[in-house]
Amino acid sequence: DVNPVHRVADQAVSTFSIDVDTGSYSNTRRFLNDGRLPPVDAVRAEEMINYFDYQYPQPNSIHPFSVTTEIVDSPWKENAKLIKIGIQAKDLATKQLAPANLVFLVDVSGSMDAPDKLPLVKQTLRLLTEQLRPQDKVTIITYASGEKLVLEPTSGDQKDKILRVIDALQASGATAGEQAIQLAYQQAEKAMLKNGINRILLATDGDFNVGITDFSTLKGMVAEKRKSGISLTTLGFGTGNYNEQLMEQLADAGDGNYSYIDNKNEAKKVVQRQLSSTLATVAQDVKIQVEFNPATVKEYRLVGYENRMLKQEDFNNDKVDAGDIGAGHNVTAIYEIIPVGQQGWLNDSRYQTPTKTSAGNTSEYAFVNVRYKLPNQDKSILLNQSVPVGRKSLSQASNDTRFAVAVASYAQQLKGGEYNGAMGWDQIIQLAQQSAKPDPYLMREEFVELAKIAKNLSAKKD
Repeated sequence: DVNPVHRVADQAVSTFSIDVDTGSYSNTRRFLNDGRLPPVDAVRAEEMINYFDYQYPQPNSIHPFSVTTEIVDSPWKENAKLIKIGIQAKDLATKQLAPANLVFLVDVSGSMDAPDKLPLVKQTLRLLTEQLRPQDKVTIITYASGEKLVLEPTSGDQKDKILRVIDALQASGATAGEQAIQLAYQQAEKAMLKNGINRILLATDGDFNVGITDFSTLKGMVAEKRKSGISLTTLGFGTGNYNEQLMEQLADAGDGNYSYIDNKNEAKKVVQRQLSSTLATVAQDVKIQVEFNPATVKEYRLVGYENRMLKQEDFNNDKVDAGDIGAGHNVTAIYEIIPVGQQGWLNDSRYQTPTKTSAGNTSEYAFVNVRYKLPNQDKSILLNQSVPVGRKSLSQASNDTRFAVAVASYAQQLKGGEYNGAMGWDQIIQLAQQSAKPDPYLMREEFVELAKIAKNLSAKKD
């Protein structure tokens, strides 16, 4: 369900886990390029917004990331405002990364025998192998009807040996994923690098049809294994029997990130251009808690993050798992708010008198708290800052903010447009076109084309 509207007088605090997954965007792109609108449940607004890079300032304090906010008029509802919260993790060049102990866990079952599955997996792993350094190690495990260790831990300076094993991969048999995941963790533990990167990269269509196929059991197993300091990243491939829920939730449980790879360009984005953020974590269990000021804000709603919501008491509980941020990652969240004195989504109560605030601070809309742990630490660190009251039209906002709003509008429109007001496909496309620069990898240009496809498909649907 889409996040509901909250009355600040009833619930002033909003708490959620950050999310750096991007799979929903590329999976939706695959549907649109195939001439179909995506299923509503495949559209997760936060993964759409966070697919793109935004130019937030690099951190310049003791914290491993910076937090910035911007307030603009909402294009969705009259008199509403948008609060954009941007988090930027410190960047690391590949040569600065700690040594990596990587386990490639590759699904070679019969269901992977399709051009957009195993051949694309092999391309992706080749791209990753080309960037390995001598201090890195790779183990390769395949699984179909059974699991098989096809490459013992091998140094990154033996690229030919690694590539030969990748090139020889072939698809056949059923899919027994649970035992394979167990073996991958065992091998990762054997080659464990203290103070290094220890990560399993699971490449599959998620069609586990043998062994433990129960979703919650698999997720629980991965959540237990992450305590050893080994993270799990999922790379999804293919169509037909593709199990996206499993891929996204396994990565979340495994302190990794989920990407859906539908073409070679996406593979380059995930394992070449964004290698540091795919592999190296700079902050773990990152939670955001926003407290809205009842003196200035009457109602609010959070765009996306529906399956990342946390209870208020989870924020200070260091035992509660949350999302991790990789080096160079940026994360964006957007709230739509109704200032005090404006008509919102909710009617005023006939019998409840408006809450009086003792502080009466009218210079702030909200207070943002971010809690995180440094890698392999148990105790969290708190970072916070206020969100000042501001007035800026959307046309005065930065290109990044306008583009993020266009992407959020696109996601909301694909989910039925319930909160888009009078903003339709034409306005979304126009806003994206006006804010499409800079665009070094033509990702924003592609987005405009996808929005045009979605508009045409929506018209046919009507």
